[in-house]
This record gives sequence, structure tokens and C-alpha cells, in this order.
Amino acid sequence: MSVLLDQYGYEAVIAASVSDALASARSGGLALCILDHWLTESNGIELCQQIRAFDSDTPIMFYSGAAYGADIQKGLDAGAQAYLVKPDFERLRPTIDRLIHGTDSNTHH
Repeated sequence: MSVLLDQYGYEAVIAASVSDALASARSGGLALCILDHWLTESNGIELCQQIRAFDSDTPIMFYSGAAYGADIQKGLDAGAQAYLVKPDFERLRPTIDRLIHGTDSNTHH
């Protein structure tokens, strides 16, 4: 993911743990949080809810292999603005651009 973001012209901040992710989110200055549904010490839904408890503005998207409709709905209900199922590379960049810049030149949602 960090290689793709670099190719798109974005700088990625990688969190090695949920606590690192929360610390990065709390520090502010993030243009977008990209979460996976499955994490080693928790899950992305809980992390999304924790971020939303103190930050209602930073866009959050899921990019995950959890593809059931219920998984997607849980992510959106937790506060994410977008949920893409891996490996949806076609909509990845347009979705990131839309969330960060408010533009989406290649796809319509």
C-alpha cells in the first residue's frame, strides 16, 4: 500500500500497531486513514470507532479483503466514508483522491 501511495504522489505513515495508529490519528495532520478490517491486535471496525471518538473530520476508508455486505456496512457504520474490497485497484486512486481532495475524476459513486 505504501508503494502505491508513493506512486500516487502521497506520503504514507505506516502504523505497526493499533496504539501507533491511534497515536498518529491523535497527532493530527493526516489527510486520510486507510484501515483494513482485520488487524493483529484488534479489528479495523473498533479502530475506526476509536478514531471517530476524537476525530470526526479526517476521512477514513477501508481497503480490505472482508467482502461481505455486512462487513462493508459495519465499516461505513463505524464512520468510514468509503470501503473498497481488495484488490480493487481500479477504484483505489479515485477514491483516495475524492476523500482527500474532493475530486474523483475516474469513477462515480
